[in-house]
Amino acid sequence: MRLAYLGITLAVAVTAACPRNDLLSLGGPGGFAIGGGGGGGTGSDVLLFTVQPSTATAGNIITPAIQVTVHDSLGNPDAAFTANITVSIGLNPVGGRLSGTLSVAPVNAVAQFGDLSIDQSGSGYTLRATAPGATSAASASFTILTP
Repeated sequence: MRLAYLGITLAVAVTAACPRNDLLSLGGPGGFAIGGGGGGGTGSDVLLFTVQPSTATAGNIITPAIQVTVHDSLGNPDAAFTANITVSIGLNPVGGRLSGTLSVAPVNAVAQFGDLSIDQSGSGYTLRATAPGATSAASASFTILTP
């Protein structure tokens, strides 16, 4: 009786956590199987700034390099995602211009932007990351200082 109770509890937990219920099979007595695979989850991928832009001087490269990571709908890095990720200025308090490599293909779910700079000093800048098939992201606010 106790084993049957544990089996039911486990089947319920697996069913609740399985993103592809159509691939879940409880099989015969005491058994179950889960099919599927890939990036996990059935929703769209999500972009996240995993290294935020930091304070920099106008015209100089923002360091450390800004990183954007692609996550699947379950929150796991999606290394299968290959579309280019593009960054642009989100909030632009003084009309600054973003320079550098603005579009990067992710490697193992991470796009690294190592040569970005903004030409005008100001406080309250944000960056925006976009990619086809993924939900966009906004960075934290940062400041560009006068040289």
